Amino acid sequence: MGRAYDPARAMRERLKILEAREQARTETRSVAEGVAESVSLAEARGAEFAKAPMARGGRETPYRRQAGLDWLAAKGRITPRQKQAGEAYGALYRRAGVVGNIGSTLEVQPGGGLSAGPSLALLLKTAAGRARAEAELGELRRRLFGQSDLVTVCDLVCGQELTPREAGSGDREALRIEAVLKVALDILAMG
Repeated sequence: MGRAYDPARAMRERLKILEAREQARTETRSVAEGVAESVSLAEARGAEFAKAPMARGGRETPYRRQAGLDWLAAKGRITPRQKQAGEAYGALYRRAGVVGNIGSTLEVQPGGGLSAGPSLALLLKTAAGRARAEAELGELRRRLFGQSDLVTVCDLVCGQELTPREAGSGDREALRIEAVLKVALDILAMG
C-alpha cells in the first residue's frame, strides 16, 4: 500500500527544493558579478568585448573578446582588404610562434605506438609547417622594409590580437599604433 500523506515531510521536501533554487540563484549572481568584474578590468586595460543581446527567457549571453582587427573593422577604421592582410599576417605569426610542440627526442615514438609521445611523422610535419610559416612571416616582414614600428604593431595587433589600446600605454599611443598599423596593412595588402 502507498504511504499516508505526511504534511511535515512534504513541507521539508518543498523547503529543500526552494533552498536549492535559491542557492543556484545566488551562485549564478556571484558568477555574473565575477564575470562583470573581469570584463570591467580587461576593458580598463583596453580590451574590447562583444555581447549578444539577452537570450530568450532572460538568460545572460556570453561575452566574446574581440581581437584587435575585428574591433577595428567593426568600427570602420580598416577596410576589408586591410583586415584580410592583417589576418594572414596574424595566422603566420601564431603558426611560426608555436613553441613546445617538439619535446625531447626521448619522447619520440618511431612507430607511433601506444605511448605518451607523438609520432616521428607528426613531429616532422609540425616542424616543417612551423619552418614554412617562419619563412613566409619573414617575407612579410621584409615587405614591411624591416621597419621595427611596422613589424611591432603587426605583431601586437594582428599576431597577438590586441586592440590598439591594449597594445599602447594610453589613448595617444593607441592612436599612433592604429595609424602605423594602417600603413603596415596597406603595404601588406598591396603585395
